[in-house]
Amino acid sequence: MLDNPFREKLATISDPLIAVYRFLRLTPNKITVAGLVIACAAAYATSLRHPYWALSLWWFSRLLDGTDGIYARSTNQTSDFGAYLDIVCDMAAYSVMILGFSIPYPHLQMAWSTILILYVLCITSALSLGSLTEKRGFVSTDNRGLRLGAGLAEGGETGVAYTFFLLMPQHIETLTTAWLIILGFTVAARTMLANRLFYKQ
Repeated sequence: MLDNPFREKLATISDPLIAVYRFLRLTPNKITVAGLVIACAAAYATSLRHPYWALSLWWFSRLLDGTDGIYARSTNQTSDFGAYLDIVCDMAAYSVMILGFSIPYPHLQMAWSTILILYVLCITSALSLGSLTEKRGFVSTDNRGLRLGAGLAEGGETGVAYTFFLLMPQHIETLTTAWLIILGFTVAARTMLANRLFYKQ
């Protein structure tokens, strides 16, 4: 829900960072992998209860993730492998942060495990819905390399959730419960949409 507006805004203000990428002769795929490595560092900081380091590293990793595609398109380096790598690294980043949270909050182990299961269902439903809508000729509303079905819980919302987890640890039980509800609603909504669009077709 937040991803498309954020991606559109980022494209208008990312020129200085794109210039740095050009100067360093980076490839889009290297930027994608660097984003994952920094997200792993954020997860490590999370496990050590360093919320401000974790928050800074997390959003820096998301900045790289948000600009790798912009850079690829501006330098004619787009590729199907790049689109594949991007989504794989995204899901790895989201998941490793949950492992980071599970260390300082072991009493919420069931919640963290359920969140990981719902991540699997979220990305499966997003990719399946996106693939089927493309197969049937629906017009895409974004410029991502892979067609994804929209939902309430996407990358932007995940980042916001992690921000709340880090900055409001005294409410971690309530926040994880809310995040579980949002993830479950996303999977259910995509499933109902798929049923409406494709059942008996």
